[in-house]
Parts: sequence; structure tokens; C-alpha cells
Amino acid sequence: MHIGALTVVLYLHDAASLKEKRQVVKSLIETTRQRFNVSIAEVDDMDKWRRATVGVVCVSNDAGFANRVLDKVLDYLEADPRVEVGQVDLEML
Repeated sequence: MHIGALTVVLYLHDAASLKEKRQVVKSLIETTRQRFNVSIAEVDDMDKWRRATVGVVCVSNDAGFANRVLDKVLDYLEADPRVEVGQVDLEML
């Protein structure tokens, strides 16, 4: 069993309140979960308006497959105009 863990810091420059931030982050989480069949959650910076840290996990019997899925997730997040991707950490366990 191989586990890929991706941690991504997102910057939301247009968020003027926690409510606006949560709407964007919730939307990103739901679409990412449905599109890539991964586990994803906001894991840090919950009380900051313009910053969110999300964790994404993929479990597979092939490490290469898990790595490819997480790369696609990262590409998807980078392509979203509502957020800017900051620090990225990828771990394979």
C-alpha cells in the first residue's frame, strides 16, 4: 500500500471575510474530491481570511499512480483563478 500526501498553501486575494474564504475553499474541496476521488480537507489557517492550507491524500497499490493523481490535483488547484498556490509539500509513504 502506498500513500501520497500533498499539503498546499492557498492564497485568496479577493476574500474580504471568513465567509467568502470558506465559500471558495469549500467549493474547491468538493470539486477536487469528486473529480479526483481523493481525501481532502482544510488543515490549517482556518481563521485567516486570505490564506488556507489544504491536505490531500491518495491511497493506491502503485506509488506512481498516487504521485500522478496528486500532480493532477496540484495542476487543477494552480489553474483555479480564485486562488494562488504557495508552498507545496508532497510525501510518499
